[in-house]
This record gives sequence, structure tokens and C-alpha cells, in this order.
Amino acid sequence: MDFRLSEEQEQVRNMVREFAQREIAPHVMEWDEAQHFPTDVMRGLAGLGLLGAIFEEEHGGAGLSYIDYIHVIEELAAVESGIALGVAAHNSLAAGHLRLAGNPDQHKRWLPRLTSGEWLGCWALTEPGSGSDAAGLITTAVRDGDDWVLNGTKNFITNASHADFAVVLAVTDRENPRRAITAFGIEMSQPGIRAGKKENKLGMRTSDTAELVLENCRVPSSQVLGEVGLGFKDAMKVLDGGRISIAALALGIARGAYEAALNYSRERRAFGQPIAAFQAIQFKLADIATEIEAARLLCYRAAVLKDAGERTTLASSMAKLYASEVAVRATEQAVQIFGGYGFIKEFPAEKYYRDVKLCTIGEGTSEIQRLVIGRELLSE
Repeated sequence: MDFRLSEEQEQVRNMVREFAQREIAPHVMEWDEAQHFPTDVMRGLAGLGLLGAIFEEEHGGAGLSYIDYIHVIEELAAVESGIALGVAAHNSLAAGHLRLAGNPDQHKRWLPRLTSGEWLGCWALTEPGSGSDAAGLITTAVRDGDDWVLNGTKNFITNASHADFAVVLAVTDRENPRRAITAFGIEMSQPGIRAGKKENKLGMRTSDTAELVLENCRVPSSQVLGEVGLGFKDAMKVLDGGRISIAALALGIARGAYEAALNYSRERRAFGQPIAAFQAIQFKLADIATEIEAARLLCYRAAVLKDAGERTTLASSMAKLYASEVAVRATEQAVQIFGGYGFIKEFPAEKYYRDVKLCTIGEGTSEIQRLVIGRELLSE
């Protein structure tokens, strides 16, 4: 098994790394403090083809593999994880669900606008009363002739305030809601759908996270994605791919924190020498570096299976669980290495520490990942 990247893969990784350092790094703390969503950066990423990273060229995408996609998300997250999260939600969830469940007419109508970056997408599953209980939705879609009328509120929706297109999951049979969830593709310019309250978050503050409100939103049956009643099953398939991107996001945060701590340990002096000379610091760095590499291999395994068209439920959950928890430990140790300066916003460690916690929560908490893994192991 060869873990070396091809020349083309190295070029993709370096392209994203250079863009992030040039266009994002100088503004990280300014944007974080202001909770600023950098639309110019998103347009720049669209120009590089990264808002259609994992989509076929026939749909206007860049045609990258999931291995490439891991590097895209990792490189962005190592600099600014909120931007990486927005890119991931657009690719893996919104456009990903459309590609999975949409018909050829829907692909032709919507996919090129998403993959080109002309449109930004969001994916609306979570509600105020249904997070880990993802099937416990109360947003409804009621048939009225050839139309469906949607009502409800979604929350914690990435990109909601800036999205042009939303994939919305709603209950289409109130007598049996857990078995009758349907997905709809909705343009945000249609009447009855709007972004609601924007959340004031602990971390990933450049990522737009807001409510999505549906008030008598009428859509024709031609906007149903997939089959009526099978939206939840499709959503779980979408999350298998989405969890790989969250694992990559965690990997990037962990690597960014590790590199910052490594550089600081070489520069910071105590007792007449760099603190990197002390065994206590070396042990912390060794543990972080080793766990990051282990997480990387789990990400690669899930990505290889995804590229091969195989089912990735187990591999995706393992990668997401381990990488996110490794990243939490890595950022905590980075703060410890920075000491008092790890608590100060002029230094990078505290931001990595704030940003990382979402990785153990979003797209299925660590507890949910353990449930998924356990069920998959016992079903073999």
C-alpha cells in the first residue's frame, strides 16, 4: 500500500495551502471577532473549483477524489476552520444530497450553479427538538394538489444566511413521521423560506450558522429529491460522506494547533533554553503528532472506500469519532504548551481550542458515532 501522494494530489494540496496562507491567514482573528462570513474568499475558492470539488466535470465540478477532498478541507481548517466548514457543508451535504437523490432534470437545473460556486448551498435536517434524534422531525410538508406546503423551523444550519439553495428534510406523513421523511430542493428566492436568527458561537465564528424558517413554503412536486418518504434513508447516506469531511476538518485543526505549538516550543525560552528541550514538552508533541497520523490513516481509509463506491458507514464514523477527539486533545495540549499565552487571543492556540469542539458534535456527536460503530460491528 502506497501512502505517497501523486504529483497532481500534491499540486491540489499546495494550491489550497497557498491560497489559505495568502487570502485567509492575515484576517483570521479580525473575522473571528466580527463573526464575518468572507464572501470574497468563498468566491475565490469557487474560482479554484473547490465549491464543486468532488463532483464530476459533466456537472461543472473539479472531479477530485475524496483523498483530494480531505486535503482541501484539512488545509483550509489548519488556517480557518469556519471557512472549511462552510465549504464542507456546501459540497458534502447540500450538493451531495442533490447528486445522490436528485433526478437528471434536477441535476441539470441546480448542480452546475452549486458546483461553479454561483450558488451556495445549505442542508437542513436539524431542528430545535431533534439533533441526535435525527428522525424526530416536526417540520411538515403537506400535499396540496401537485404542490407541497412546508412549515417549520430548522436550526444550526451552516451557510443558511448566505445560501441560494437548500435541501430541506420534512415529515410528509404525520401519522408515521419516522418512516415518512422527504427531502426537498428549494431555492432561497422562493416565497416562504428565509434565514432566521444567526447564532453567536463559541468557535468557528466565520462559519454562518443560523435558523432556516419555512412559513407556508409552497414547492411543486418536481422539487422532491428522491422518493417521497425515503428522505431520511438518503440523509443517512449523505452523512456517511459528510462525516469524512468533518474528520478532515478535525485533522486540519489538530495539525494547525500542533504546528503552532511546535514552532512556539522552539522559540520560547525558559531556564536558559528553548522549552522544546524539555522532555515534558517533547512527550506532548510526540503524543499529538502520533495521534494526528493515526487519525489521518482513518480518514484515508474512509476516503478510499468512498472513491471505490463502497459503503462507508463504519469507516466514516470511525474516522469522524477518532479524528475529532484527537483534535480536542491536540488543541488542549497546544494551549498547555503555550502556557499563559495559550489563553491570549494574540496567539493562535486559544482559537484552535475554541473551534475544535464542534467536531465532536456536528454531523453526529461522539456518542452517536459510537452507537453507529457498535451497530455496524454487531451486524457483521
